[in-house]
Amino acid sequence: MAGDKFDKTTFAELIADGALEIGDGYRAKNDELGGDGLIFLRAGHVTDTHIDFEGVDRFRAELEPRVRSKLARPGDAVITTKGNSTGRTTYVSPSMPPFVYSPHLSFWRSLDPNRIEGGFLRYWCRGSEFAAQLAGMKASTDMAPYLSLIDQKRLQITLPPVSEQRAIAHILGTLDDKIELNRRMNETLEAMARALFKSWFVGFDPVRAKAEGRDPGLPKPLADLFPDSFEDSELGEIPKGWEVRKLGDLLELAYGKALKAEDRQEGNVPVYGSNGQVGWHDEGLVAGPGIVVGRKGNPGISTWVASDFFPIDTTFYVVPKTNCRSLHFLFHVLQIHDLASLGADSAVPGLNRNLAYMSDQLLPPARLLEQFERLAGGFSRRVNCGNEETRALADLRDTVLPKLISGDLRVKDGAHIVLEATV
Repeated sequence: MAGDKFDKTTFAELIADGALEIGDGYRAKNDELGGDGLIFLRAGHVTDTHIDFEGVDRFRAELEPRVRSKLARPGDAVITTKGNSTGRTTYVSPSMPPFVYSPHLSFWRSLDPNRIEGGFLRYWCRGSEFAAQLAGMKASTDMAPYLSLIDQKRLQITLPPVSEQRAIAHILGTLDDKIELNRRMNETLEAMARALFKSWFVGFDPVRAKAEGRDPGLPKPLADLFPDSFEDSELGEIPKGWEVRKLGDLLELAYGKALKAEDRQEGNVPVYGSNGQVGWHDEGLVAGPGIVVGRKGNPGISTWVASDFFPIDTTFYVVPKTNCRSLHFLFHVLQIHDLASLGADSAVPGLNRNLAYMSDQLLPPARLLEQFERLAGGFSRRVNCGNEETRALADLRDTVLPKLISGDLRVKDGAHIVLEATV
């Protein structure tokens, strides 16, 4: 249990003692962006697990001296401060590229490593002490949630001895490092599957190699499944013997089923809406694996689901037809069709499946699709294993985190639990 050795203080007192610095971001103007200089990190790129640098804006290079005061440093705890995402937190690691905070982000930076461990702040702001104060601040206004610097200075924090802070940061950081490693590995595996699809079925690389007398770089039984010439079609030049069909000849977009949040029963079956997973239920509607396609609200977005699932009525789910049994092929096909542009005539954005069915699609021979399904399925199973491990690690982290921070779980015991989970 927590005892007298725990230091109860406030951010304002820590700032006054020179132990803590807090700050917000730089208010960038449109004409300052669009260059190849420092990254301008917006709150939308901060998730509860990592910082997503894909699609970030950049400053013009000559502006670096102007924005340097808002530059992130390794060890910063980062928190979103405006809108419904207020309170999302992450951490700046040494491996991240340099970036500048936007106004909807704040940073908490340890200035005295003998008083505050930056990694401990990373986890403290995921704990109950901060969550309760944030909830009180949100409830005190009818406006969109906003965590100002003044509010942050009022925050009360209970600090264990710095040696325990470091140990807690290390224990929980070990779990997050493994979660991050899994995420990156899954991104690599998914990129490999996309690259394979594009090489075989978009760029026709093995066919071109054979047509030019080059080795396609594939085992002979697999290489023999590709023709060595092209022919003309309504889609242009395609591999000889492949067919041009309508998307509706290859799949059905079946309607999901209504399932209100209050009607869902506790279980391990994911429930999917047009924006991705929206909850859990105790029974599935569709046997997995499968594909969910956004119908209303976020139309045309396709999501792979590895397990049995329940797609609600804002979605379609894919039912393959007999001439195309490869679900992985169909998933990648849907990625390259601009389904979002095939909107229903309605005030709410929606996908018109009849228009989608009319889209032309190249269909390779069944034996080649079987080989793609085998290879892409192998990538997918490894991704699913990584996701399952990540979920278990996140559950463990979220279980031990409040106990470690409160002192209800001894650091030595927490380290032992985490060691068993990560070896």
